[in-house]
Amino acid sequence: MSNDLFKHAIALTGGIATGKSTVCNLLKLHGFLTIDADKIAHRLLDENSGKIASMFGEEYVENGKVLRKELGKIIFSNEENKLKLEALLHPLIKDEIEKESKVFEEQGKPYFIDIPLFFEKMHYPISKSLVIYTPKQLQVQRLMQRDNIDEKEAKLKISNQMDIEEKKELADFVIDNSTNLKNLQNEVERIIKEIL
Repeated sequence: MSNDLFKHAIALTGGIATGKSTVCNLLKLHGFLTIDADKIAHRLLDENSGKIASMFGEEYVENGKVLRKELGKIIFSNEENKLKLEALLHPLIKDEIEKESKVFEEQGKPYFIDIPLFFEKMHYPISKSLVIYTPKQLQVQRLMQRDNIDEKEAKLKISNQMDIEEKKELADFVIDNSTNLKNLQNEVERIIKEIL
């Protein structure tokens, strides 16, 4: 694989519930192309629902669709299950991202790849990264609201990822999403100027 595959790519990452998809939508409004690893993962889950059923049990699949919330329960709480699922999905996700990236590279301008576990797992030769940052406490609150879960479960989900402060240190660009949407829009505009 030649490295000019991701020459114009910027990895967009952050923590769970720090506002990655909102930022992606704002970037799209500004005309940037984005690739969403989660969306690809969801599609691939359903395409491989037969494999999921045989790996984890029929109860995790309904009408050819994977019941993600149910599957999540045995993935987040069990390292072995998590690794099994990743071994199946990650190579497929990577192929798909590379395919989309090839098309985007032809345009010769920056585009974003939303990879939640960019620093943890997914070994992509992407040289620049943008982290969407929210302080931990706020992250916990947002996740509780978003997924309608208690603090303990929210903290467990967050603990599956590298600490957001660490990611902030590793990033080339940081967007601060600790206040409101207006501020987030300003942050996105500031970053676009920096990138271009």
